[in-house]
Formats: sequence, structure tokens, C-alpha cells
Amino acid sequence: MKRFVAVVLLAALGLVQASVQAQAKTFNQGELDALLAPVALYPDALVSNILLASTSPDDLRDAAAWSRANPQASGDEALRAVQAMPWNPSVAALVAFPDLLARMDENPRWTADLAAAYTGMEPSVMDTVQGLRQRAQATGYLQSNDQYSVQQQGAALAVYPQQPEVVYAPYYDPYVVYGRWWWPAYRPIFWRPWSGRPVFVSRSFFVSRMDWGGRHLVRGVPQRVFIPNRVVPPHAQLHPPQSARPIVQPLPGPRRG
Repeated sequence: MKRFVAVVLLAALGLVQASVQAQAKTFNQGELDALLAPVALYPDALVSNILLASTSPDDLRDAAAWSRANPQASGDEALRAVQAMPWNPSVAALVAFPDLLARMDENPRWTADLAAAYTGMEPSVMDTVQGLRQRAQATGYLQSNDQYSVQQQGAALAVYPQQPEVVYAPYYDPYVVYGRWWWPAYRPIFWRPWSGRPVFVSRSFFVSRMDWGGRHLVRGVPQRVFIPNRVVPPHAQLHPPQSARPIVQPLPGPRRG
């Protein structure tokens, strides 16, 4: 009996140590750039939801299953439908974007690494998002348009919807928007492309905000940004500069760095 108890205790200790090691996992800058590249250009509120949702893998898996079972639900309709679900609020917010939620569920290693990076290296994650945005701005892909307002806040680039409750989450190709990829040993994950479209969301979507100056994410404080005197039709499409290729585009074939 004592031997059985000892074996159980050792197994439990091993699980605790594995959990601590996972939480303490660190990433170099090349790994962080590759990890954040697929999502860094999204509006701040969406990026914050992605980061927080990654830390609740069980809720994320349940939400993705719900989304697959309700393929017609997106945007505010989906948000209302899952109000009673006992999920992390940021996970619940992502049901508004079923394509993005599906990609996170399909790539559990990427999602787990994102969670480890965010929980263990939050200031570095924030800095990495800013570095990627600056690269995309330099190539001409990240700029204000009918969908987004790109605003300089001190040294940081903030991205907000032009209409507070109309959010876009288009697929974009990291190998295009950032220019020539600069880490041969660390490459962004390949996601199956999807089409960008306007998504109408309610207040329940905005559950946190980015504090770029403090280099951290503030939970439970909604981010509400209103841009006066700007009316954008619901059918507006993403417009990069005329000299650039579209951000939303199909890939010629799988790119698996």
C-alpha cells in the first residue's frame, strides 16, 4: 500500500513539475516573431481576446465544437447564443469569428505556445506585436482604410475598427505583409485561408484593452474607441495601397515553414 501511495505521489509530482516547466517556457525573438505573425495586425481588441483565449484550452476546444455545430452563427448572433456558457469571456468573444476560432483549435501547439509566451513573457509579446506592425507599416500593408484606423500612440501603433462595433478579421499572408521573412530557422504557421467580411459585435466582445505604454494587457476593462464623423458601409472591403498586393488572398499552395 505504501509503495502504491509513493508511486501516486511521484506521478503527481511529475505532473506538477511538467506544468511548471510548461509555464516557464521561454521563446527567443525569432520564435516570438513567427508565433505572433499571423495575428499581430488585427485590431487591438481582437488581439487581446486571442491572447487571453489561448490560456483556456478546454474552453477554446468547447467553443470551437459549438461553432462547428452552429455553422450559421457568427458575430453578435453567436455572442448572444453563448452568453450562458461558462467559458473564459475572451473565448466566448471569439465565437464571433468562427474561422479564426477554428484555426486556433486546429493548431493546439501554436495555441499552447502562444499561451506560454503571453503568460510568461507578456512585455516581450507586446513588443513583438509592435515590431511586426512596424514592419507591416513599412511595407505599406498596415495603414488606415475603410476597415481600420491605425493610430500612433507614443511609440506604439494601435489598430481600431473604423466603426466601433464592426470588426474585420481577414486572413493575411505573413510572407507578404511583413516583407521578406527574416528568420530562416523560425517561420510562421500555415493557416488555411478564409475570406474577410464585416462582423457586427456587441459590447460583450470588448472585454479587455491593450496598455501599450505599460506593455501589458488589462483584463476586465473594455476597450471602446469611437471615431467621429466617419461612416463606413457594411460592405466595405479591405484596401491596401494601390501598389501593394491584397492582404486577403489565397496561397498558391501550402507553405509550411
